[in-house]
Amino acid sequence: MLFNSFSFAVFLPVTFTLYWILPHKYRWVFLLFASYFFYMCWNPAYIFLIILTTVISWLSALFIDNSSDRKRCKGILAITVILCLGILFVFKYFNFFFASLASILHFFSIPFSPVVADLILPVGISFYTFQTMSYVIDVYRGKVRAEKHFGYYATFISFFPQLVAGPIERADHLLPQIKEEHVFDYQLASYGLKQMAWGYFKKMAIADTLAVYVGSVFSNPMDYQGMPLLIAVFGFLIQIYCDFSGYSDIAIGTAKLFGIQLVDNFRSPYFSTSIKEFWKRWHISLSEWMRDYVYIPLGGNRVGTIRRNMNLLITFTVCGLWHGANWTYVIWGGIHGVGQMIENALPDFKNKDRVPIRILRVCVVFCFCAFAQLFFASNSVGDAIYILTHMFVGIGDPVSYLQGGMHTNLSWESIRCLIVSVLLLGIFDYASLKCDVIKKISLMKRGIRWSIYSAFVVWLLMNVQITDNAQFVYFQF
Repeated sequence: MLFNSFSFAVFLPVTFTLYWILPHKYRWVFLLFASYFFYMCWNPAYIFLIILTTVISWLSALFIDNSSDRKRCKGILAITVILCLGILFVFKYFNFFFASLASILHFFSIPFSPVVADLILPVGISFYTFQTMSYVIDVYRGKVRAEKHFGYYATFISFFPQLVAGPIERADHLLPQIKEEHVFDYQLASYGLKQMAWGYFKKMAIADTLAVYVGSVFSNPMDYQGMPLLIAVFGFLIQIYCDFSGYSDIAIGTAKLFGIQLVDNFRSPYFSTSIKEFWKRWHISLSEWMRDYVYIPLGGNRVGTIRRNMNLLITFTVCGLWHGANWTYVIWGGIHGVGQMIENALPDFKNKDRVPIRILRVCVVFCFCAFAQLFFASNSVGDAIYILTHMFVGIGDPVSYLQGGMHTNLSWESIRCLIVSVLLLGIFDYASLKCDVIKKISLMKRGIRWSIYSAFVVWLLMNVQITDNAQFVYFQF
């Protein structure tokens, strides 16, 4: 069930109403079954994968919490991680692994026919797998106690707003909220609806409009050269941000309707002045997961420079592989890892907080991200290299080069509206660095704030794109 579908437009009000009508002691039961129903709308059979990983992690955490034998606990933890990653491997990386192995063996003239598994990738498997793993690891570390109530724990893992594309929640943050009794908070619910509206704007007015052009270019890059490729590269950078942060806004806003606060997942990342800062603002729940469960256990910053750089490279390579079973994602992650290694080696700039220097640094980081995302968006490494080597073809004749970018499959009206929408996004994100924009507008005089709301709704309705690309990009991860 997509957030931007008629089904969800029916599902959410019904779920919201019944949730607040029911007594507190039955709400977790209702949320659990509503979440399972929400997930089963994609593929009913794969609900058993969620249940299986939930049962495995719950039982493992109980055993670890009740045992004083650290060696045995470590063994149970290792088995649990292997089982969870094993399920993820079978459904997401099996074909990629054997295809890569076949390519390596072929290079050495060793005949090998790769085994191919005809499996559909379950939606959200990477997200809920990481959530279950972090829970068991936290119990092993003594950060949280094991949850004895299976129903509460299952609801924590499957809570529908963040089930299929995050944010990746931690037990110490979300589990207590699942268990506690909530009283309807009008202000919180109102804020949630406004946050959802902003998420829909980013997804439907910007991301889906850009997807019409960007998708056509990246599907057949060999049909293009010059300016159209450059536009597609930077267009994808905006598209994926609006698509994924839009999903996060809708998810976080939806949770607020049920009195539950999810963690922030984006904080104006394209205004970052360094790659390190970018990863503190982009897909925050994943970058913090990678920091706590990959980078720090490898040694983090507590080791020498060479080892620290290796830790960075390994962490970002894992991050890239988490996104998908393709070498393009591995290269994307590796680029960000190498970027941070270079950044750490550079001397600290003087006067780095001066406005012209900050603007320059923001532009450099933005272009770096566009370069990395080129691999993320491409279907193959070959496509990415083609785009990289052909997007500046003809730039020696600037007039012709710019004119080449004017031929798109978008109408001029769509382009004008898109430019205005992106400018509005930029203003909102920049203002968000200094204040909570939604809250700020909510505190304005009634006439002013309702004028803003009305203008926003009209603009959203005028620019909604109904396309075949309406599915959220991160559903494939």
